[in-house]
Amino acid sequence: MALRRRGVLHCSLAFLALGAQGWAQAAEEPRVVLVLGDSLSAEYGLARGTGWVALLAERIAQQKMAVKVVNASVSGDTTSGGRSRLGALLTQHRPTHVVIELGGNDALRGLPLAMTRDNLGAMARAAKAAGAKVMLVGMQVPPNYGARYGQDFTASFASVAKAEGAALVPFLLAGVADAPQAENWFQPDRIHPLAKAHPRMLDNVWAVMKPWLK
Repeated sequence: MALRRRGVLHCSLAFLALGAQGWAQAAEEPRVVLVLGDSLSAEYGLARGTGWVALLAERIAQQKMAVKVVNASVSGDTTSGGRSRLGALLTQHRPTHVVIELGGNDALRGLPLAMTRDNLGAMARAAKAAGAKVMLVGMQVPPNYGARYGQDFTASFASVAKAEGAALVPFLLAGVADAPQAENWFQPDRIHPLAKAHPRMLDNVWAVMKPWLK
């Protein structure tokens, strides 16, 4: 009887050990952060590896976090373009977290704010339906667009984030576009930041992303 109990105990311990190993392997599986953005995230006019998304991947590696970063940003993309691309990206990469950095080109093209909000909301819902957490990265427009339009545009990101339960980075270019002598932080087109601005852009995102990833 004692031998039988001892054998059962050994088997139980073996199963527990295998279970613990499986749990550890599952815990070590990397989370996947999919960044769906425009030229501000696609390293437009920059050397490869100097944009904020590449710097994000470096920071995550330095902190030894089991997180893979996929940059699916396309220069010139709008919220409509991102919405049309997102389904395939969710299937291909199966992200656990989706960062949506789109909307600036909607404003530059004078597209209706209602359409921008609708597209942002649809992307957030699609990502959540695929099991991912969602973050919206907000943008602002220059004063020449008019105070009312600027306020409504900025508020669009916050309203969608609240409605969809998404995390929100209020303004990707905080400390850059609103800095003294801001022109010194931009490429000659005065739209796309220089490489030296991207660490600050990363800090703006990281302040929200670090707790969001946990």
